Amino acid sequence: MNHNHIATVGDLIAALDRYDATTPVRCATQPGYPLEHTIGRVVRTPDDADGAPPTDPPVVWLGVGEHVGYLPAPAADALGWS
Repeated sequence: MNHNHIATVGDLIAALDRYDATTPVRCATQPGYPLEHTIGRVVRTPDDADGAPPTDPPVVWLGVGEHVGYLPAPAADALGWS
């Protein structure tokens, strides 16, 4: 893992491990027009999809939840989006 690419569940856990477990989590989207969202559902395909026998390797998906507002400038700066 590097700080620009999280490819696995293990990479994500390692990236989050240094933060307090009660810290809110948000999803930042659209670098050109930065928005802030909560995290919605977390699922794994093909297991959580339609119940059909898997034919592809599993992937964990983090769904975007509710729109919170515009991404605060300090967050955009920290992400390298400004």
